[in-house]
Amino acid sequence: MSTTHLEVPQKSSAERLPLPALIALFTAGLITTLTEALPAGVLPQMSHALGVSESVAGQTVTIYAIGTMATAIPVALATATWPRRHLLLVALAGFVIANLVTAISLNFPVTMAARFIAGAASGVVWSLLGGYAAKLVGPPLKGRAMSFAFAGTPVALSLGVPVGAYLGKAVGWQLTFGLASALTAVLMLWTLWKLPNFPGKKAEDRIPLHKILTLRGIRLVLVVTGAFVLAHTILYTYIAPILADSGLQNHVQWILLAFGIASIVSIWLTGLFIDRHHRRLAIIGTAMFTAAAIVLSFASSSLVADYATVAAWGLSFGGAATVLQTALMRAAGEHADVAQSLQVTTWNLGIGLGGLVGGALLAGYGSSSLSIAAIALMVPTVLLVILARGHAFPPKQPVNA
Repeated sequence: MSTTHLEVPQKSSAERLPLPALIALFTAGLITTLTEALPAGVLPQMSHALGVSESVAGQTVTIYAIGTMATAIPVALATATWPRRHLLLVALAGFVIANLVTAISLNFPVTMAARFIAGAASGVVWSLLGGYAAKLVGPPLKGRAMSFAFAGTPVALSLGVPVGAYLGKAVGWQLTFGLASALTAVLMLWTLWKLPNFPGKKAEDRIPLHKILTLRGIRLVLVVTGAFVLAHTILYTYIAPILADSGLQNHVQWILLAFGIASIVSIWLTGLFIDRHHRRLAIIGTAMFTAAAIVLSFASSSLVADYATVAAWGLSFGGAATVLQTALMRAAGEHADVAQSLQVTTWNLGIGLGGLVGGALLAGYGSSSLSIAAIALMVPTVLLVILARGHAFPPKQPVNA
């Protein structure tokens, strides 16, 4: 049996971000989000080729989320002892296979199976990203490294999905998925070349999942995560009817572009300040989103107000994954990788419930009920973050080296 070589990056007082390694993690996050959202940009072409309606073809996104929720925790527990780069490469291989099958399959059940596999790979990547980035650097740069790794998500949503939609029309949706598979294969080579390997946990050091839930701050961070993502998804999924009811239906794409640009700016700002001002970022982010929901509820007929409000919302959302994962990692300590699988599940549960709850509210009570629901979720969430000084969002807490 060959011996696995586990590398430990050299850290100095003048440490810089290890950009080649972080580019690997950034691209892994980008591919994960792109794979999840790409059907939305090519839905008419997919539905026609697969011989199903657009609403049925849209379930390729749903099954992806189900795959993530169903597998994130059990896979994290089963692979806790694996070297981290080995596990990441297995997940990337899952994307290569799933996107390639999606590209060549014209059978809807086969496509759905491939999308489930992609969702399972997604759960592994999201469970690894934050902890992997933090291990690459010393304590002063952990937050900045995590922000860089998580920046792939807003970039994929703001640029990757629109480009994918354009390519879907220009060269066909199947080639678009094929290109995503090829990009992932290239990333696997880059990962082998540039990303250091880290050991998993020793078998004797693992603790049961229920004990991780008893660690101080864990449950509170998960509650804040679930409420934030649920409120965000309720609004974001149905922003078009919200704006349409205010006579702004022709501005939806441009308002969403403002959201995407603000999200990217938020990632950059979060990277600058998270290591010194984590608690303040958590409070400002949740409060800003709450204020945005309130303004959307009472001033959504104003074009200027909507642009400013959605931009503020984007600023609160872009860095949210980094802020919340940092809080969870600090609370979980050496059990961060398994704890993050709980957060991945909570995050995707919020997305799934957001679509269902938002749809029911829209059908039953109209678009105004969506922002009211977001406000009802976010006001207590802001209070929880403010009051959580002792555990989840303390004023000062060293990040584990």
